[in-house]
Amino acid sequence: MKLKAIALATTAAIASTGAANTQEVLEMTSAFGKNLPILGTAGVDFVEKINSISEGVEFEHFDPGELVPTLEALDAVSNGSVDAAYTTAGYWQGKITAASLFAAVPFGPEAGEFLAWMLYDDGAEMFQRMYDDNGYNVHVMPCGIIAPETSGWFKNEINSVEDLEGLNMRFFGLGAEVMQRLGVSTSLLAGGDIFPALERGAIDATEFSMPRIDARLGFYNIAKFNYFPGWHQPATMFELLVNKDVWEGLDERSQKQIEVACLANITTNYAEGEATNFEAMSTNESENGVTNKVWPPEMLETFETTWNEVAEELAAEDEYFAEVWNDLQEFRAGYKTWGDTIYLPRPRGN
Repeated sequence: MKLKAIALATTAAIASTGAANTQEVLEMTSAFGKNLPILGTAGVDFVEKINSISEGVEFEHFDPGELVPTLEALDAVSNGSVDAAYTTAGYWQGKITAASLFAAVPFGPEAGEFLAWMLYDDGAEMFQRMYDDNGYNVHVMPCGIIAPETSGWFKNEINSVEDLEGLNMRFFGLGAEVMQRLGVSTSLLAGGDIFPALERGAIDATEFSMPRIDARLGFYNIAKFNYFPGWHQPATMFELLVNKDVWEGLDERSQKQIEVACLANITTNYAEGEATNFEAMSTNESENGVTNKVWPPEMLETFETTWNEVAEELAAEDEYFAEVWNDLQEFRAGYKTWGDTIYLPRPRGN
């Protein structure tokens, strides 16, 4: 969009140099409202980080809908009507088949492994190439990550695959492809649209994010069964998109400062999610009448088998999906040597 020049030089500096330094202000739309913990605070935190360390660029945060709706952010940044967006690539699943591989992969890598592939293997390069090859005029970088989400909120207990058939459910990314195979009609709704849809019966169930975030949105008022683990999103990556013309117009120091702010944001975003969700789970059960449920092994096996079928078909249909998928699988095969041997089993209590 427009880059607004803000004079920063003092009167003395102007007098001595005859010119004022300028700072570029980038308008950034966020996919998540600032009132949402973890998701929304991550966009706000990024802006605070970059504005506190940069002298050449500043970001201005806007909630969803203030500049553009959540699901229109990619096009808006690409065409220059918005300078930047804090969002997740999974929202572009309908536009780019491979997009969700850079957001959340069913039964895929958790946060550490995902970041390893992204930052130290081929992930980041393939992430940018995906947008370039599809004609989007954006520069992308990882800028946040969270641990697994919940698997969904249901009005009725789910005891078998048959209980899923015929449900209308809000679902995100590649996991939606799995649910559709199992007889669920899925739709992708932005966070603020989910509760009204549940309330009026337009959807029967939903997944969105972590317990603390979902509690803020009030899902527990309508759907009393919250299922775990989040097989569809073992980790979720968030991205910063910057219009490529705007990005290339920034000096190298400002670009590096944005990258550093995003790396710092990944740390605090992940830590906030890990630190605050166990209390939300307990509160949901003790105060909100929610039953926290764990999928039985046979249901998880069905989800995984169905996902493997979906992934195979998507790879056969889309050349770039296949390239990214194969690269990620190759990395995961190598990581398995480390990941399966170095970590202690999780304690199951004293």
